[in-house]
Amino acid sequence: MAKGKLSPRQQEILRFIGRFTGERGYPPTIREIGEAVGITSTSVVNYNLNKLEKENHIIRDLKVSRGVRLAENARKPAVSELVSVPLAGFIFASQPVMVGDTAQTGADEYLELTRGLVHDAGDLYALRVKGESMIDAMVSDGDIVVMKKTDRARNGEMVAVWLTDRNETTLKYFYQENGRVRLQPANPTMQPIIVDNPAQVQVQGKVVLVMRQLAQ
Repeated sequence: MAKGKLSPRQQEILRFIGRFTGERGYPPTIREIGEAVGITSTSVVNYNLNKLEKENHIIRDLKVSRGVRLAENARKPAVSELVSVPLAGFIFASQPVMVGDTAQTGADEYLELTRGLVHDAGDLYALRVKGESMIDAMVSDGDIVVMKKTDRARNGEMVAVWLTDRNETTLKYFYQENGRVRLQPANPTMQPIIVDNPAQVQVQGKVVLVMRQLAQ
């Protein structure tokens, strides 16, 4: 099917999708597209995306928020430039939650990221966030955090920890001070968790990348 003439706005949308995907390794959401090209209405963005899809410029998967990609003439990263990161389950950005309370993600699920996003590609895994305790750190319920496996953390790093005395996990900023550990939320409505015995706090990994899941 011959492609019709695109409006300047539709051409701008195409350029943004290609640039965003190339830089970040995953496509933008409808809201991100609208913000980039100056469209405040998601329905107007949808109209233009439908037009681009009809003209075979893009392919869309309406089941996911980042389900738009260029259909052709878009540079696909070489296999050597991609990093497969296992989506290992959930982490709770809330009050600590007992291990095993929530079903985990299937072990065969992976994220494909470009090496430009994760400079050190070894020992990485991803977790889906549940809860709102880190919202001021731009980590919201439903987002995905990519973690670097480590059992140590520096003050101020965002880490996944296991509280061994409670058999609970949580995602918080880590601070070791005055012989205690402070697990600090990034939400003014929530109080820090103070652990008097640092041995009861086992660091499972630190956050190296946040993938936002914005609503359409």
